[in-house]
Amino acid sequence: MSILAPAASAQTQATPTALAIDEARLAAAMQAADFAGTLLIAKGDRIVFERAYGTVEPGGTAPHRLGRIWRWASVSKQITATLAMQEAAAGRLDLDQPITRYLPRSKAPHADILTSRMLMQHVSGLRSTDDGPLGTDGWNPFYSAPLGSLETGVPWCEGPTGKPDSPPPAAFRYGDCDFILMGAVLEAITGKTYAQLIRERIAKPLGLRSVGVFPTRKTTVPGFESGKPESRAFHLENFGPAGALYGTTHDLFAFDRALMTGKLIPSALRAQMWDGQPRYGYTALGQWSYDAAIKGCEGAGLHLVERRGHIGGVSLRNIILPEHDMVVIMTWNRGGAEEGFGEVWQQAGLAHDVLAATLCKAS
Repeated sequence: MSILAPAASAQTQATPTALAIDEARLAAAMQAADFAGTLLIAKGDRIVFERAYGTVEPGGTAPHRLGRIWRWASVSKQITATLAMQEAAAGRLDLDQPITRYLPRSKAPHADILTSRMLMQHVSGLRSTDDGPLGTDGWNPFYSAPLGSLETGVPWCEGPTGKPDSPPPAAFRYGDCDFILMGAVLEAITGKTYAQLIRERIAKPLGLRSVGVFPTRKTTVPGFESGKPESRAFHLENFGPAGALYGTTHDLFAFDRALMTGKLIPSALRAQMWDGQPRYGYTALGQWSYDAAIKGCEGAGLHLVERRGHIGGVSLRNIILPEHDMVVIMTWNRGGAEEGFGEVWQQAGLAHDVLAATLCKAS
């Protein structure tokens, strides 16, 4: 049984636009991917295409609907990076000074030379949850240990790596500890909790009523893996500044627009944040920034600022196209979503196909 609802019953909002969105190609791409989630496409300040696809549960009858609250997972890193750039703009944070300037008691390896820029580029050499130990359903106990204990958060991240010692910058290695420690730097500078910073710097100024930090009593879209409810071996609040935000896609779009138009940080600092480094796989600060050729598009290709999020059975893509003044946001609540989204730069996967149907002529 297909998890996609019939096209006629899909919940849709659309606005006339100069974009030549090929809705038939979009529908075909969604069908081929067995997509279950939502798609938002915006040009400038206007949402020009929005649709919910499929059912919430595999094989279920309740359809996905627009306006629901999703975990933002590692899209949180993009927002944490924006908070860091706000502090840099105010002169309170130097991205290239050791974190011991702000966390003098830090026990992180090489804290006396480790910088905020290195943290946000994932070249810190900090401990990684991928190295174990692995517990229930393959999850590191880091993600279920009580907050404030030595088994999670900053205390765990500052622990020994178990690898040969070498000073940063290390080789690129993606991990949550980088942004958990970045969050600690921000809290030390401001004297406020991460949740307060999100509320006062992001949610309240932009009017984002759905946005918050886990834990929450709000109902969020559940995740599914292998046709079943996702593992309960992780607590979303344990991701902290690396992945504990939630909100609607409309509020994520509002954040994107504020970032794009200079309402959150000055353009010079945004340019730093979006400066993808080829030596680190085009990682910028809390996001990826790169050029990619799209099938059917004329010219050298598109410039993308991409932030991915994935925890358990929920994945999302937050894609900003600065030169086209566009945003594309996709949410998907199935365990195979990461593979389904694919890699835009490889011209494969749903994310690429959505961009091609939005911007390019059919081949």
